[in-house]
Parts: sequence; structure tokens; C-alpha cells
Amino acid sequence: MNTIECIKQRRSYRGKYENTKVPRSDLRIIMEAGLAAPSGCNQQTTSLIAVDDEDLLNQIKSVIDPPIALTAPAFICVLADKINAYRDKCFAIQDYAAAIENILLAIEELGYKSCWYEGHITDDDLINYKIARILNVDEKYELVCILPVGKAIEEVKEPVKKSFEERAWFNLKDENDN
Repeated sequence: MNTIECIKQRRSYRGKYENTKVPRSDLRIIMEAGLAAPSGCNQQTTSLIAVDDEDLLNQIKSVIDPPIALTAPAFICVLADKINAYRDKCFAIQDYAAAIENILLAIEELGYKSCWYEGHITDDDLINYKIARILNVDEKYELVCILPVGKAIEEVKEPVKKSFEERAWFNLKDENDN
């Protein structure tokens, strides 16, 4: 599959997963894709943990409320090191967002499905900190996202997208836009 095809085909998947382990070789490829993403001033603020141990997965799933990805055979946990780069600005959010998109595309390319779970775990209940404790994550990092990885059982639904003309322009923003 070519890159543009992969981008257009990728969808968030919130369904059930096959009970099939994801080979570590595939998890490594997926993580390498994430780590290949650009980062502000090359600070490389994003780190990753692949979780494929059944006991650890169950511990993580037990602290996520409401539950998500209960049948996922693996998770990629995304960590951010919020250090300053250029002019005392921190680009960790942009860094991990770029890494996550690369990860999602690699997951798609390898025939797996996933969903970007960030708000669900970083809300006021601070599920991300509970997961970080389970994974023995150093306090200098913030666990910002979890990405389930596995083969989809259910049909992947295509979201309704606004038209190109509603969201993209050439040269100037369309003055007739409401």
C-alpha cells in the first residue's frame, strides 16, 4: 500500500479484537515508525512502551473506566518528556502527535487497527497516572496516550467527513464561507 492510500484508509477502531498476539517484530516496526517522527529542535521528547504481557494488559485495562479496548492483545503507551526547546517553548504535544500519527499509519500498513485514546485517559480522573504507575514510568514523563493494537473482528466504520471545499482553500480563505 502506498502512503496516500494508507492515510486515506486509516480509521479509528473501537470494536473488538481477535485473540491473536501481535508479534514483537511488528510492535517494534510500529514503534520505530513513531520514533522516526519529526520533533521540535530534534529534542525527541516522545518515548514509547509496547505492552503485550497479558497480566500487565489486564492491570491496565482494570484501571480504565469506562472500559476501552478490553480485547486488544497489545497497547502502545506514549510518553512525553515536557522539556523546553526553542525560545523556552515546549513542543512535546506536537512531537507526540506526529509520533502517534506515524504509529497509526504503521498499524494500518501492517493490517492491524487502533484508536488514539488520549482525552479518555488524561481527563480529571487521571487514568494515565494509574497506568504509568503500573508500568513503572519515571515521573519526568507524562503518559499521554494509549493505542490498542490488534486485528479487527468487527467492520470498521467510515466516518462522515466534510467536503474538501468546506475545509481547504487555495491562496485565500473563501470569503463566501459562513
